[in-house]
Amino acid sequence: MDMESYVKKCISESESEDDIVEKLSSIIRFYKDMSVSDSDRLSKAVFDEVRLVSDIGESKVMSYPRSNIHMGEFGVGSRGKGDFFVHSKIAEIIGNTSVGALVNPTAQDDGGVVAIDEDSRFVTTAIDGIHSRLGDYPFLAGFHTARATLRDVCVMGAKPVSLISDIHLADDGDVAKILDFTAGICAVSELTGVPLVSGSTLRVGGDMVLGDRLVGAVGAVGTSSDVPTARSEAEAGDVIIMTEGSGGGTITTTAIYNNYPEVIEETLNVQFVKASNILNSIEGIHAMTDITNGGINGDANEINKTTGLGIHLFEKRIVDLINPRVYSMLSDLDIDPLGVSIDSLMIIAPAGIVDEIIGSLARSNIRSDIIGRVNDSGRTTIESADGKVRLLVPKFREAAYTPVKKVVDSLDSVDFDEGAAEIDRVTNEIIAKKDEVVRWIKDKYE
Repeated sequence: MDMESYVKKCISESESEDDIVEKLSSIIRFYKDMSVSDSDRLSKAVFDEVRLVSDIGESKVMSYPRSNIHMGEFGVGSRGKGDFFVHSKIAEIIGNTSVGALVNPTAQDDGGVVAIDEDSRFVTTAIDGIHSRLGDYPFLAGFHTARATLRDVCVMGAKPVSLISDIHLADDGDVAKILDFTAGICAVSELTGVPLVSGSTLRVGGDMVLGDRLVGAVGAVGTSSDVPTARSEAEAGDVIIMTEGSGGGTITTTAIYNNYPEVIEETLNVQFVKASNILNSIEGIHAMTDITNGGINGDANEINKTTGLGIHLFEKRIVDLINPRVYSMLSDLDIDPLGVSIDSLMIIAPAGIVDEIIGSLARSNIRSDIIGRVNDSGRTTIESADGKVRLLVPKFREAAYTPVKKVVDSLDSVDFDEGAAEIDRVTNEIIAKKDEVVRWIKDKYE
């Protein structure tokens, strides 16, 4: 519970100071074993702090232009059309700088890449956040977040060399959560031989947030001596290969909140490292990615945007490569397997090396198959087992995979075009603000 946000909301609705302090004091005691006098003092201090800040006035660096579009209603973080759009705006801000990278977020790739010297050595970085519903299962949260960020480095053709962690636990959280989360990361570290080298540990919102919510991220750094296998390298005529997918954080969350605990164990593996090592030793692969962001539906359409090319997929071959236990759960719950993260690797390569790829993976007991082809249509189509072809377009959100998500999915959201226009507007204003601050600092110190 965010006390600061609560007080701001109450003030905006013209509630009296006495009422706000009294209600907040009661909320504090709900979370904390605290006397009435102490909760009253804390509540009053929160109120005074919020009111003081509201009277300061806002400079350009202290304020931000409001879009009045909220995260949830626009689907940000839900791996659908709204989320992809906001990520494109983040990339636009990054792209509007005077410093560059070989692969940056404008490519919507799994990781970013910089060239570090003239000897063609590259550094790849990636970061993944904790799945929002795994905060009560810190070991699984750490395991799957570390696994995801390492996979993002691997699919860029790099060898992971280190992990970093950023963990935030709310004020009432048990310290053991931090330790269990770290142990989850270290389990992946030990299984992959990639050390966890540094990190940060903070509280969520400092003194202002009650409860025991766990949030954070794990990052990875990798190196390579070859040009990265970025999505932009895909070519018309390429073949698309997929490895078997058993899911990660999303499938674990689906299993927990729909009471399929037996499925969780299927996600506890680091097979992607073995697969990536094999694939990175094969010359000629154009691009690799993992099927995570809104499932193959989202990833395929992101590749379309990045390359201007099209993709034709074969539905039955995709389904056949999903772990049977995972697929059975998705079928039972009527969750679209094309719209959730199944953590398969997707390889885009010329037809001439397909047999080498599939054969090399098979020799290490990694199932894979051709699931599609790249064309020049500019869109994604999918062919069912009976030969019917339909257009595959990203939905507003990824497939709803928990009971709460199913309800949220049924609620009205903002009009996408109107929301996008507002977000466009504030993006331009924020870029202008950044440019002005940079000029001011340069003028002052250079």
